[in-house]
Amino acid sequence: MSIVLKRAFEPARARDGYRVLVDRLWPRGVTKLEARIDEWPKEIAPSKALRQAFHQGDIGWGSFRRRYLAELKEHREAVRPLARRAQSQRVTLVFSAKDECHNNAVVLKQYLSMLKS
Repeated sequence: MSIVLKRAFEPARARDGYRVLVDRLWPRGVTKLEARIDEWPKEIAPSKALRQAFHQGDIGWGSFRRRYLAELKEHREAVRPLARRAQSQRVTLVFSAKDECHNNAVVLKQYLSMLKS
């Protein structure tokens, strides 16, 4: 499985392969032309309430991760095509967060790696 992570503010490159925006909101200051997003499946992004709780500091990383994994399990059928695609081509999960280690793309990549197509 070939899945990589990349911030939305980094230039899109041909080697990125299939680019998927994994945030519920479009990244500020990034045009659609610059982003070169192939897919934007909002239903697999964290819910608004979960995203806000994490960004406001109401919940920590561990709680966010557990709750987001639970949300992903509820949307398993929406995630499955992405896992299948990653079996045959490079998929880049594009995210906006400043913290490159603690964000929804990190959790989604882990989930996709565990998901059997």
